[in-house]
Amino acid sequence: MSRSGKVTVVGAGFYGSTTALRLAEYDVFETVVLTDIVEGKPEGLALDINQSRSIEKFETKLIGATTTSEGGGYEKTANSDVVVITAGLPRKPGMSRMDLIGVNAGIVRGVAENIAKHSPNAVVIVVSNPLDEMTALAQLATKFPYNRVMGQAGMLDTARFTNFVAEKCNVEVSAVKTLTLGSHGETMVPVPSQCTVNGKALAEVLSQQEIAELVDKTRNGGAEIVALLKTGSAYYAPSAAAARMAKAVITNSNEVMPVCAWVNGEYGITGVYLGVEAQIGKSGVNKVIETKLTSDELSSLKIAAEAVRSKQADVKDL
Repeated sequence: MSRSGKVTVVGAGFYGSTTALRLAEYDVFETVVLTDIVEGKPEGLALDINQSRSIEKFETKLIGATTTSEGGGYEKTANSDVVVITAGLPRKPGMSRMDLIGVNAGIVRGVAENIAKHSPNAVVIVVSNPLDEMTALAQLATKFPYNRVMGQAGMLDTARFTNFVAEKCNVEVSAVKTLTLGSHGETMVPVPSQCTVNGKALAEVLSQQEIAELVDKTRNGGAEIVALLKTGSAYYAPSAAAARMAKAVITNSNEVMPVCAWVNGEYGITGVYLGVEAQIGKSGVNKVIETKLTSDELSSLKIAAEAVRSKQADVKDL
C-alpha cells in the first residue's frame, strides 16, 4: 500500500488519541504525530499504538510529542500536510458549547500560531468547541487561506441524524441518507428534504412530528452524551468524522462532505464560517456545494449564518 504525508493531531485526550488511532489504522499516512501538554502522555500513547501495528496490519508510524504553551515540542510536527486541532476543554453536564469560548480561544490561538510557524502549508481541521467560532479563530491566527482551514461539525451531526433515523425506522444505517448544515449548536439545520430511507423521501416514511423529534434529538445529540458520561464528551463518532476528513485531504479524494467552511456568496450568504457541503481535497475545501433547500431550510441556514457571524467577529479579540 502506498503511504504518504504527515498528519498531526493536537491534543491527546480521548478525542485526539482516538483520532490518531483511526488515522494510523487507515494506513494511508506515512506518519501520525500526536501532541499534548501533559508530559509523556503523547509519547506513551504513540508507543502503545505502534505496538498494535503487527496485530492490525498497518505500517503508519506514530510519534508522540509533549508540547508547551510557549511552543516547545512543535518541531516534531514540522511540515505536516494536515493538522487536526482537538485541544481544549470538553463540555461538562449543563454546559453549552459557547460556555467554552473564553478558555478554549486562548488554547486554539496558541496552537494555530505554532501550526503556522512549523507547517505553513498544512490543511487545518478544527474540532475544538465552540466549533464555528474556533474555526474562524484558527484561520485568523494562522493567516492561512480560508480554504485551508475548516471545521468538523456537519460530518458528526449528519452521522447522528442518520443513526437516529435508522433506529426509528428499524433499518440499516446504510439504507439512510441524511444531511445537517448550519452551526454546530442551537442553530444547527438538519435538512429533511435531502433525507431518504431506502431511496424514499423521509417525509414518506415518517410523520412531520416524528421528523421534528429526530431533528431536535440531533441538535441535542452531543448534550445527551455529555449528560450520560458526566465527566467528558463524545469522542468515538467525532473522531471518526475528523479522521475521515483528514483522509479525504491526504488522498485528494474530492469527496463531498458536510463541514464548517468559509462561505462567500453561496446561498446568498457572505463572509462567515458555516456548516455547508463542500468538496474536500489536498488543498482543503475545493469548493462549497450549494445543496437544493426548501425555503424554510434556506431561511434557517441564513439565520444560523447571522447567529455565528456575530460570535465569529468577537473571536479576533480573544
